[in-house]
Amino acid sequence: MDNFAEQLVKKEPTGADKVKKMTYLFGGAALTLILAALGIVFLGRGLITFIFLVAAAAAGYGTFFMFRSTKVEYEYTFTNGDLDIDKIIAQSKRKEMLTIQVSKFTDFGRYNDNAPEETADMTVIMATDNIASHEFYADFPHEEYGSARLVFSPDERMLSNIKKSLHPSLRNKAAQELQNNFISNTGDNL
Repeated sequence: MDNFAEQLVKKEPTGADKVKKMTYLFGGAALTLILAALGIVFLGRGLITFIFLVAAAAAGYGTFFMFRSTKVEYEYTFTNGDLDIDKIIAQSKRKEMLTIQVSKFTDFGRYNDNAPEETADMTVIMATDNIASHEFYADFPHEEYGSARLVFSPDERMLSNIKKSLHPSLRNKAAQELQNNFISNTGDNL
């Protein structure tokens, strides 16, 4: 029987993401308006007017495209021990980020203050919703990235499938950590 789980995670924008989004919007709108105004100023001059109006339309389209590209989601797909992570931009462009066998994880746990620090040679792959209480990390060797750390936000179903494929020593650690997390979360709600 196949072990399969799929999860879509919407990245919550950080402060820097919000600034970038507003910069695209206001900068692009200003450029579009300036080019359109120049096209109007040179009205009646044939080719120059046409060039400015086409440039204004291109700037408007570019602004729309760049503004939309700030919307990011991640898709996690777990199939029989393999974890695939894709980045989806503006609900239209998909980029494969990572494929890894979960059994190759050398460390796994909740990504918090108790997590081991990243080393200088480690490549950190962020595929998270940016909500700290949801984040987990997985350390592993990778052909392309070398020593790597994945920071991601798996739900309970994804965690359950990942846990089944972990090396036994990591499986016990993960089970204990998840149990401690469950106890602390239910205690807070009482």
